Amino acid sequence: MEHAQEHEACPEQTQRYCVERPIYNQELLQGQLHRRQRTPQTLKQKIAHSCRCTSKKAKSHLYSFLPILKWLPRYPVKKYLLGDIISGVSTGVMQLPQGLAYALLAAVPPVFGLYSSFYPVFLYTFFGTSKHISIGTFAVVSMMVGGVAVREVPDEMISLDYNSTNVTDARDTKRVQVAVTVAFLSGIIQLCLGFLRFGFVAIYLTEPLVRGFTTAAAVHVFTSQLKYFLGIKTSRYSGPLSVVYSIAAVLSNITMTNIAALIVGSSCIVLLLIGKEINDRFKKKLPVPIPMEIIVVIIGTGVSAGMNLNKSYKVDVVGNIPQGLRAPAVPEIQLIPAIFVDAVAIAIVGFSMAVSMAKIFALKHGYTIDGNQELIALGICNSVGSFFQTFSVTCSMSRSLVQESTGGRTQIAGALSSIMVLLVLVAVGYLFEPLPQTVLAAIVMVNLKGMFKQFGDVTHFWRTSKIELAIWVVAFVASLFLGLDYGLLTAVTFAMITVIYRTQSPQYRILGQIPDTDIYCDVEEYEEVKEYPGIKIFQANTSLYFANSESYASALKKKTGVDPCAILAARRKAQKRHAREIKAANKHRKKAVLKLTNDVEANVKHEIANDDLPVNGKFADSGVKDVSPDEHEHFVETKTNIHSLILDFTPVNFVDSVGAKTLKSIIKEYKEVGVCVCIACCSGPVMNELTRLNFFDKAVTRELLFHSIHDAVLACQVKDGSAFTD
Repeated sequence: MEHAQEHEACPEQTQRYCVERPIYNQELLQGQLHRRQRTPQTLKQKIAHSCRCTSKKAKSHLYSFLPILKWLPRYPVKKYLLGDIISGVSTGVMQLPQGLAYALLAAVPPVFGLYSSFYPVFLYTFFGTSKHISIGTFAVVSMMVGGVAVREVPDEMISLDYNSTNVTDARDTKRVQVAVTVAFLSGIIQLCLGFLRFGFVAIYLTEPLVRGFTTAAAVHVFTSQLKYFLGIKTSRYSGPLSVVYSIAAVLSNITMTNIAALIVGSSCIVLLLIGKEINDRFKKKLPVPIPMEIIVVIIGTGVSAGMNLNKSYKVDVVGNIPQGLRAPAVPEIQLIPAIFVDAVAIAIVGFSMAVSMAKIFALKHGYTIDGNQELIALGICNSVGSFFQTFSVTCSMSRSLVQESTGGRTQIAGALSSIMVLLVLVAVGYLFEPLPQTVLAAIVMVNLKGMFKQFGDVTHFWRTSKIELAIWVVAFVASLFLGLDYGLLTAVTFAMITVIYRTQSPQYRILGQIPDTDIYCDVEEYEEVKEYPGIKIFQANTSLYFANSESYASALKKKTGVDPCAILAARRKAQKRHAREIKAANKHRKKAVLKLTNDVEANVKHEIANDDLPVNGKFADSGVKDVSPDEHEHFVETKTNIHSLILDFTPVNFVDSVGAKTLKSIIKEYKEVGVCVCIACCSGPVMNELTRLNFFDKAVTRELLFHSIHDAVLACQVKDGSAFTD
């Protein structure tokens, strides 16, 4: 019978509970429980159910695909609109210069950065589930796009001149085609992953991996902007060692630095750093952050136009910005085979950054996001946007922080920021044509400040986790020297290897009881924890499968101090030695009997002569003792002082066929040396797996599995016949 008692907590005593119940093994427990009757569905029934359409189901799918239909009718205008307007304007002010700047990273004319800051941002308003992230151009993704464009259309192919008034210059056109096709393909990949419910792929890009990767990307971006900052002409490199080649090219042409461009760029960096410092220090007092980027752009454009920097000092400027929007065009499908791998990497990196930032804001403001819908939203932004000449986009960290901190409450803020970009495109874009490229380079470099701070992760991970430090370092070094695409692949592969390493090298413990409780802890960690005599409780913080089965069995023998193979070998050796001793004893016995016979004959003759007869067939003074066979057969077997072994399966999530065979082998081997092996805390899914693997038979029954460690301990004590109190 089961009962429980609970006393109210008071300062002098803590709450207590007492439970009295039978000792449960799985056989007994399952006998007292009744499984729910479930009728398994056939494949045909499952397909029919999934294809069945009801009004409620259709409405749910529609709201899931178009979240705006759900939140817009409930939009509280008086409460949210003012904050969204301020946030949208503030974010749009940042969107303009960053769109122009990140177009340089993508190796396309600046106007395409503005296209990418309008179409995807506006589309996300309808399909996105995050209320605070700012979709658009981002340094890392733009850099990856630029690497593909430069690789497919190298500098040597056709001369590229951003100062030319002909935006459809041959190389511009080819690189735009590559960038647009990458956006189209990455969007299609994201859409497919979203519809297939593959939103979980982002979990494979762990935080150390992403931070190491983005830090390396920041170095790539910084080096790519040096030529614009210094005003020198060098080729742009992509692929392995591109950073080394870029730095070498800049250093070899350092004497060609344009002093005017250097002065303008340096002045912009100083102004931007001062503005960011003021925003950080006085963010609680400032109603909105100071938009230093747009201020720098306006100042740089005015100085350049007033002093005619392009003609007088040969300072490269943005050049022609066509007024209005371009007509839709189909991406170059024939480029897909050459850029497929790059598109996969860009799709996954873009989604990972967007969903991680979205989760941060969702947790802070108390709402949820749908990872699969975020994939679909990004896929639509990229694939549909590509028809309007945009390159791949994702979430911008800096703009998202501004959008959230300035009072943005819904996706309306993002829509308003895109409308600001639209106004520039259709009305005042030409005003930014004199903007020096060194100003854009300065904006990009300063925005990398947060990423460069991630070098501090090295000391953090050194203190907390050496494995995560290794992931960070591998991601950084591989991405830095192999390129962002191969670097990402290498980093993900290494992260997977660390998972395998952790499961192959788990921590093994021997557990003991905290006195007068049913709580069991590591005996090496706490002084109060005591082991039961004759019982060993073994725990491994890993699942049991092919990669670690052998190490599991080896650790079990080492930790418990009981090696059945060694004991059996010692027993066989002792038996062989005993056999040799018996053989030698029998030989000695024959000699003794022969000697006894001779002595008896002599004594008989002597006793007959002296009338001395034997008593009970023996001669008291013969001096010869009987050799009992039992004395030679005496043999003490090699034994262990452990009679029971309990395997704690609490951390075990799954067992494969190799693990099940290893477990059955352990049970049989220890049984041969007189040690009973029990399993405790085996979860339902693991139990089902063992059943499917035909683990249970006449020798290994469910009676060996117990609901808890304490159940197993008590059962082992009862079986051994030792007295105990509970």
